[in-house]
Amino acid sequence: MASPLSSSTIKSLLIKEAVTAAANECVLWHRQFLCVSEARREETVITLPELFGLSGKTALVTGASRGIGRAIALGLAAAGADVALLARGTSALEEVAADVEACGRRALVLTCDVTDHAETRRAVATALTEFGQIDILVNNAGGFRFAGPFLELKPDDWDEVLALNFEATVNLCRELGPHFVKRGSGSVVNVSSIAGTAGVPMLATYAAAKAALISLTRSLAAEWSSHGVRVNALTPGWVETELTRTFAADPQASAGLLGAVPAGRWGEPDDVVGAAVFLAADASRLVSGACLTIDGGTTAYAGGPAMLQFLGLGRISA
Repeated sequence: MASPLSSSTIKSLLIKEAVTAAANECVLWHRQFLCVSEARREETVITLPELFGLSGKTALVTGASRGIGRAIALGLAAAGADVALLARGTSALEEVAADVEACGRRALVLTCDVTDHAETRRAVATALTEFGQIDILVNNAGGFRFAGPFLELKPDDWDEVLALNFEATVNLCRELGPHFVKRGSGSVVNVSSIAGTAGVPMLATYAAAKAALISLTRSLAAEWSSHGVRVNALTPGWVETELTRTFAADPQASAGLLGAVPAGRWGEPDDVVGAAVFLAADASRLVSGACLTIDGGTTAYAGGPAMLQFLGLGRISA
């Protein structure tokens, strides 16, 4: 008969058995973890075309007949989106539509004055009927007819600028907001301006409207993000368009403005396209309430043009 095991031996065997069981459990868990990790890796391998592509998406762009709006509309089409084009000029829209279709995408021309709420409502309804859904809203329509010192601006100047640059966006968001929230997805891109981030002499009306647009962007982002709807803003700097042609055409005024731009040049509408596509696409799926600035460094520094000129002096004594 075998001699009985001592209590210390029994304890050692029990510990060994427990350790072995724990080790086996760890091995099993590790194998399961590797399998899950591998599956997740396979699921989350996303290519750049998937991140930035807009295939199967539809967009509605206001102010799409020229300038930044036209460039954004064509950029979205190049990324794969079908585009509803809104502006007041039918013939100009038809030219943009031809360019959209040349990208192999569908274009919908909607002649519309976005300051007229009834026209806006009809345009949105038509776009939803034709496309079935809207995934991206670009509120680009904006501008001003008169600039001047605050004390010389008329009440009508304020009404006109606020209606086009702010209230039109409010109305578009009111029309498409329920559609986005119900679907649980959507991207709103509001085209503001660096004028909305600081005071601008001669442009008090425009700067105030663009500042309001930035605030609206952040408020809607806070309200709609939980519904899967993202709301962001673009804040371009001095971009050469029909809106800024008066300033760009004056050599002295142009040089003065560019003196504050570290990049040293006027922006072009195409410079805004990449940022717009990013905010429209899944690449920015966790971005909401942001203001993406495209200004050649204008708002990145303090000190004014004089500080840029000091760079030419090299290292100097203080």
